[in-house]
Amino acid sequence: MSAFYANYTPSQRARIVRSIQMMVLPRTANMSNMITTETGEKMVYRRYASLYFIVGLPDGANELLALEEIHLFVEVLDQYFGNVCELDIIFNFHRAYAVLFEVIMGGHIVEGSKKEAIEQITKQDVLIEEVNAANSGQRRDHSNEENGLSYTMQMQLGRRPTKQINHTLSF
Repeated sequence: MSAFYANYTPSQRARIVRSIQMMVLPRTANMSNMITTETGEKMVYRRYASLYFIVGLPDGANELLALEEIHLFVEVLDQYFGNVCELDIIFNFHRAYAVLFEVIMGGHIVEGSKKEAIEQITKQDVLIEEVNAANSGQRRDHSNEENGLSYTMQMQLGRRPTKQINHTLSF
């Protein structure tokens, strides 16, 4: 899972992710979680169990604030998923992105309240469930109509319609 707040081509993004992985993964627990690359770029990371959360920083950015952004994001993930693990992020990556975009947008914290972020994400989940339920109900109705053909049309095509649609005319 990654989010970039600057324009990069897909190949540049892949190269950046690989280089960050090569720098962060071999580090031990007693090493600093703030890294400056050979090109002068700054990164901070935090490890929670087997998950690494890494933030690249522009010049002049506050490293401690970035660590707090990571912590806020992880706390919201924990509350949303209930003790988040890598499987939650792998199988529900779209929900993890929803959490990310609810808390951080454009690289800045937009929602500092964990409670409010969870409420908004829960409202989104309810809305998605309602839309999915409505769409699945429409699909079932359409399948019973034999592709929208009337009883007479189905008979003319040699089909055996399952139900007759009665149309009454009143004058």
